[in-house]
Amino acid sequence: MAIWNSNYRENRGPRFQVLCKEQLDEIHAATLEVMERTGSRIFDDGALALLKKAGAHISDGNRVRISPGLVEKALGTVPHRVVLCDREGKRVMPLEGHKTFFGTGSDCLYALDPRTGQRRQAVLQDIVDGMRLCEAMPNIDYVMCMFMPWDVPGPLTDHYQMETMLLYTHKPVVFVTVDLERCVDLVEMAEAVAGGADELRLRPQIACYNNVAAPLRHNHESVQKLLYLAGKGLPQLYVPGSLRGVTAPITIAGALVVSNACQLTGLVLTQLKQEGAPFIRGFGGSTMDMRTMVNLYAEPERSRANTDLAHYYDLPVFGIAGCADSKVLDEQAAIEAALTLLMDALSGTNLVHDVGYLEAGLMGSLESVVLCDEVIGWVKRHMAAVEVNPEALAVDLIDQVGPDGTFLDTDHTMRHFREDWYPRFMDRHNYADWEARGKPSMIAKISDHVAGILSTPAEPVLSPDVAGQVRAVRQRAEARLAETQA
Repeated sequence: MAIWNSNYRENRGPRFQVLCKEQLDEIHAATLEVMERTGSRIFDDGALALLKKAGAHISDGNRVRISPGLVEKALGTVPHRVVLCDREGKRVMPLEGHKTFFGTGSDCLYALDPRTGQRRQAVLQDIVDGMRLCEAMPNIDYVMCMFMPWDVPGPLTDHYQMETMLLYTHKPVVFVTVDLERCVDLVEMAEAVAGGADELRLRPQIACYNNVAAPLRHNHESVQKLLYLAGKGLPQLYVPGSLRGVTAPITIAGALVVSNACQLTGLVLTQLKQEGAPFIRGFGGSTMDMRTMVNLYAEPERSRANTDLAHYYDLPVFGIAGCADSKVLDEQAAIEAALTLLMDALSGTNLVHDVGYLEAGLMGSLESVVLCDEVIGWVKRHMAAVEVNPEALAVDLIDQVGPDGTFLDTDHTMRHFREDWYPRFMDRHNYADWEARGKPSMIAKISDHVAGILSTPAEPVLSPDVAGQVRAVRQRAEARLAETQA
């Protein structure tokens, strides 16, 4: 028997915070000042009507100034957690606190072909391959479409992406769509899979990535989707098109203020449309390299301060990690992916996307997804809390083994050694064993693994009946497109 009992209040993993409470208070106050003093353009009559009725000041047609009171009221009605479900309706992703989940990105124009190693335009088969790969990755928690297929009609891209995601993975889906009409179609697809609109609302298997044109200019399409999804009670991410030095101030704090103003404006609109509508904060903006004019994805200036602000409001938050500005899967790509994944996890970003991105978001790589899956496994184990209890402290065992014994053959070691993390692709053999195995590189092992997955037949996870309902929505959109082109 242990001679004492553990006495602690909290068992938590490591955490990282950029901003202190006083700084967060200042950013919040500055945001309220911008929203009330400067305001923003909102290009949607329905949203303007809601805001006018609520008491917002509207001038010059669509320039809206929102009072702090409206913001505080919205913060009081929005849910502080959003739970995403898998295809069976299991609540697998509670977006709250410092819990972190990882997924791929969307709409890469190019693919790093896993069979040839060449960069080429993405096609629909790349999305099929990506979903099959993600389904097999233990640390990829949810999916986005990964690629923008060049071999389908442009106005139907969203439909093909959504259909493919629903067909080939059980994992939660974050989808992207251009306008309200397509958004309605894609939600209908998800409702068919979930078993109806009520089932999807109760057990949401999807969330919409809703990208705004600029932080202080809420474009018509994004606002329409925002209000539609709020009315349906479905989760969405409201992501400002904030680019430091271009659409936002170059300073991190200034960029965060305009980004926050955009997100809080979206939050107010969702709660005016339907109190209690779920809302997920977007990331805090991007950086343009002023030497190359490239919109970066893995720069150290991509501050995790936006995550601090989300925790300040106690709201779920979206982030970017597992991506690289490198053009190939090389040392730079591995460094950038690993550092961003670790920092987002330490910061407590709830929904991390863009795993597998290369070339600053222009190219997707299946092998990069697998490499990141390995890194995420390491990160998840690193973030796990350290158990402190009589079994873990092992005082009686230490006394039994004493200074002359070994713990290698104890039952205690047998019970717990599998709690450690063991890699699939990183090599831990000694040099002689590694040499005897043919000196395999990590990338070579990953390439073989991807090839093995893709060599098997693609099996849809939906029943033929449900797959037919999903396909019917896409076919209806194809007929609608044909009518407009006739």
